[in-house]
Amino acid sequence: MQRLYDFLRRHPTGVDGFWAVVLFGITAAAGTAGQDRGGTDSMALLVPVTFLLCLVIALRRLMPEKMLVLAALLGLAQLVLNVGVTAADFSLLVIVYTVAATGARWSSRLALVMALSAATLAQLRWPHPHASVPGQVAVIVFQTVPFALAWVLGDSIRTRRAYFAELEERNARLEKEREAQAKVAVAAERARIARELHDVVAHNVSVMVVQADGAAYVLDAAPDQAKKALETISSTGRQALAEMRRLLGVLRTGEHQEVGEYVPQPDVEQIEDLVQQCRGSGLPVDFKIEGTPRPLPSGVELTAYRIVQEALTNTRKHGGPNAGASVRLVYFDDGLGLLVEDDGKGAPHELYEEGGADGQGHGLIGMRERVGMVGGTLDAGPRPGGGFRISVLLPLKPAH
Repeated sequence: MQRLYDFLRRHPTGVDGFWAVVLFGITAAAGTAGQDRGGTDSMALLVPVTFLLCLVIALRRLMPEKMLVLAALLGLAQLVLNVGVTAADFSLLVIVYTVAATGARWSSRLALVMALSAATLAQLRWPHPHASVPGQVAVIVFQTVPFALAWVLGDSIRTRRAYFAELEERNARLEKEREAQAKVAVAAERARIARELHDVVAHNVSVMVVQADGAAYVLDAAPDQAKKALETISSTGRQALAEMRRLLGVLRTGEHQEVGEYVPQPDVEQIEDLVQQCRGSGLPVDFKIEGTPRPLPSGVELTAYRIVQEALTNTRKHGGPNAGASVRLVYFDDGLGLLVEDDGKGAPHELYEEGGADGQGHGLIGMRERVGMVGGTLDAGPRPGGGFRISVLLPLKPAH
């Protein structure tokens, strides 16, 4: 059944042609339908008029305005030539609906005039001989109602189609704008991450230079200290190279970004200071560290701090007056786990996706970029029973 329906939708003109043939056959079988209305019995006039009226139905979707004009001329010809009402006059009702739904505005207005005057003209041309004046008025009203309803239905469908077309256009435009905003947000966040990693790499290089100078100074007097300094240089250099690989894997080379002023970047130890600041601003925060703390790559520490900062800022802005939060740092053997939860009313998930709470981080877009830079994973969403949860796993060993 669905295949048949799809076939009919693909061939609308063929369907109209089929119904035109059916209507022509019905009219031909009925013979001269205008005998009791004073119509002529001349088949020489009836056949071409019927054929053209059926042609109006067959071509109504291909050229609705032209078929409306043809139908109007055929109606006038029936009045002038005294060709009585036939079954083929049903095409007048159909073309009124068609142009009201799909035709130009002028043709829709013309169809409305035809719909309101057709029954009156027919009644004046072929009045019922034994009907009283109120009876004839009732007949006119009864015959006008179907034409008026056909025009109203067609105009309603036109309005509905225009409304849906506007909705589709608006949705397409919003989708393009959302994609453009997401690209802009990603580009801006990558530039921000590049500036922050600049400090991380610069710090590592500075450490290497200091350790190298120290090793050169004590090389003869204290070989053990020189060896330890060289080991520090080696580990720091590997860490810097790993972070540079992640940076170059995300950012395009050759694109010059304005660096601006740099400040020392926060690390995991400063998360406790951040929590204290939130408590001082009126947000209760439960902070716990599980596992054995140990040195982390600078990129991982920066990422962990920024994620906690973004999450607590969102809680403070959108959690409500009685919201509380909890922060868990879990040291695994091969990674650092972060779990930030709140029990407030929360902001809509779209806000986290489209814009950060501080107007700079771009919500989850920024968080995912940060986590992706260090090869980690992020899971965020509403908590059962209310609030929001952000779970992050950051690898301690850089991915090669």
